[in-house]
Amino acid sequence: MSQKTEKPVLSGQRIKTRKRDEKEKYDPFGFRDYILGGLNSADTDLEAIWKFLDQAGSKVDYRRYGEVLFDILIAGGLLVPGGSISQDGAISQDGDKLWKTNACVFDAPEDMVSMRNYEQVFIKLMRRYKYLEKMFEEEMKKILLFIKGFSDIERVKLARMTTLWISNGSIPPTVLQVLTNEHLIKDGLALEFLIELFVTYKQEVGITHLLTVLKKGGLESRLMDFLPPNKRTEENLRAQFEEKGLGDVVKLHLAQASQEAKRNLDIQLHDDLNDNKNMKEIISNIKELSSKHDIPEHEIIVLVWSVVMRQVEWNKKEELLADQALKHLKQYSPLFLAFSTTARSELALMLKVQEYCYENMNFMRVFQKIILLFYKTEVLTEEVILKWYKEGHSKGKTTFLEQMKKFIEWLQNAEEESGSGEDED
Repeated sequence: MSQKTEKPVLSGQRIKTRKRDEKEKYDPFGFRDYILGGLNSADTDLEAIWKFLDQAGSKVDYRRYGEVLFDILIAGGLLVPGGSISQDGAISQDGDKLWKTNACVFDAPEDMVSMRNYEQVFIKLMRRYKYLEKMFEEEMKKILLFIKGFSDIERVKLARMTTLWISNGSIPPTVLQVLTNEHLIKDGLALEFLIELFVTYKQEVGITHLLTVLKKGGLESRLMDFLPPNKRTEENLRAQFEEKGLGDVVKLHLAQASQEAKRNLDIQLHDDLNDNKNMKEIISNIKELSSKHDIPEHEIIVLVWSVVMRQVEWNKKEELLADQALKHLKQYSPLFLAFSTTARSELALMLKVQEYCYENMNFMRVFQKIILLFYKTEVLTEEVILKWYKEGHSKGKTTFLEQMKKFIEWLQNAEEESGSGEDED
């Protein structure tokens, strides 16, 4: 086998390697040892710790070892999968093996004053080295997956520090979604961590800001996902959170769940109407879903109106529109009747019809005819119509009151005649 001969070179020529072509060996243990030495020298003096970290950034490569740096500042050493601290490559210092430091979040006092003092170290570090911000977000996703390997008190401290990091914008609340990992949920650790964080957030920042964070993190609709599968019920969720004074979080969750259920109900009703399903079956399906998700009837009737009115491409000619609308609504009167069993539901329907007619100008003159249709089909009672006339109107008040004037007078006269007839009896 022939060997490649080297090309001749000029006598005295030197082969130079460009600096950018040199590949430095990745040495996380060497970086760890350097950082641990500086932190141990600073002891628990946070100002000395910050000064060391600030100066160290110009000597060692934080861009390359940012993950190791945050491991050390949070847990005290180099974390390995599972959450334990690696003792590999530990060096001797004063007769002791150097693989961990006490100058970290996990060894800090758990009170919030101490936590806030440690928070400042992270804030100043990331202000000084902006590129660490994105690395910190990724690091937190990893560390949250390791919480099973931490002690109870370490999890409490981490939850409290995570509260501060989310509230000051160091990490987004979306990082908490990694807690829905199966092994954390099964043991109840995900829920325990989340509740500690929520309680701390409420105490330190306030419930209003906490609810905003839940929405930004996409968590208000996912709270059930943090419960162990065998305990995943609304009752258990409510009990767990209300016990810790987090009733407002439960309300937000229920409101979101209700909105999701209404969206699903909207889709199902739309499909059922398109498929011309039997009216009794449609009504039964709606009642089952509304009962399951605790959606009140006065919200159901408004949803029914919206879906029914979307079923048609309305005639643009106003003189033909009224007949088209009345014919269409009449065929669905049993559907409206099934969900207008209370005065509140009836009034909600009237106000929704009014709003629809006001926002769709071609329907402005059809309002009175629709109300009359619903009265004749017993969807609306005269008591509710009179109540609306006296106090329930809003959009298009003058126009709709004028439309309804003769009908209202007729109702009032009929009511008076009925009352006088009863007196004679």
